Amino acid sequence: MPIEFYKPPKTILASGTKKGVELGGDKSILSVDGKHNLYTEGTIFTELSWAEFYQEEGIEDQIDTFTTTEYKSVREDSEALIETVVKTIQNIIKNKRLFYGIADFEVDAFMNQNCVIPGISLDIDILNKLMVAHKKSRDENLFPEIIIDKEGINKITIEFQGTKKKNLQISGTKLEDISDTIRMAKGFATGLVCTSRGAANLYIMSDNIVFKEEELPELHIDKENIEIIEMGIQRELLFPISWFRIDIGIRSLETLELWEEIKENPELNKALNEYDSYITALIFKKYQFIASGEKIGYDHDNDFYNMTPQERRKALRDMADAIKILTKKYKE
Repeated sequence: MPIEFYKPPKTILASGTKKGVELGGDKSILSVDGKHNLYTEGTIFTELSWAEFYQEEGIEDQIDTFTTTEYKSVREDSEALIETVVKTIQNIIKNKRLFYGIADFEVDAFMNQNCVIPGISLDIDILNKLMVAHKKSRDENLFPEIIIDKEGINKITIEFQGTKKKNLQISGTKLEDISDTIRMAKGFATGLVCTSRGAANLYIMSDNIVFKEEELPELHIDKENIEIIEMGIQRELLFPISWFRIDIGIRSLETLELWEEIKENPELNKALNEYDSYITALIFKKYQFIASGEKIGYDHDNDFYNMTPQERRKALRDMADAIKILTKKYKE
């Protein structure tokens, strides 16, 4: 199902010509709304350069010069990083969205045989095919234009592809449903961004995402989706642009390079506690009718919010289990 991606990083739209190619990377914090749309909330790192090829015969595929066109980074500055994360969390709560995760997009024109995205490992044969396809797109100007809405906030249409796409496009018809699933999510998905018919398709090549606290992640390689990518590129239905990695959920913050240095910061923990209260309130709202049948006149809301975060998580698990039991009995 296509969704909207608001304020997407430029790396997801990177292209090239016979004269040069865009190279770079971006690491951003994303949020999701009740309609599954994604938003760039804060930038950890972004760099985009124009790499110009030599204009001499025989070396026209080799890079001559680099010109930086965009650069911003807080990934090595603990104070700036804390400020970015705190503001991001506050903005997510204010706009009634959810912390979706941290997304990395890397553009290397597939000229780097050692893929720069952690978690992706592909045969040299596939990497060569991607490099040839990207060169063909540059030489023949085959990059389709992705339409960006100029009215207000920029956005593009994206779609997840793969047997595990439900791990990135989480099911649910409203914010409370999505929050119930994503609150314990952990792990990552990696893959390839291709354009097709005016949309950016994120083809998942591998993932180890789980949605239960006690569940251990296991890496799943989507061989079927990799074959689809190869076939689509060969038939010139797909145009490879960049690599991606998405670490899902609030626990994706633990993947930041400076996490061990900043995780005890009072300001950061205050924001994280506010978010924990915010998301548990959404989930409690979903399951509140279970508690309401316990005792007439009992103040469930007050009791729930006086619990510790660990007690709230246990209470929500108990409510979810109760829902499953009642649903099963109802169907019987």
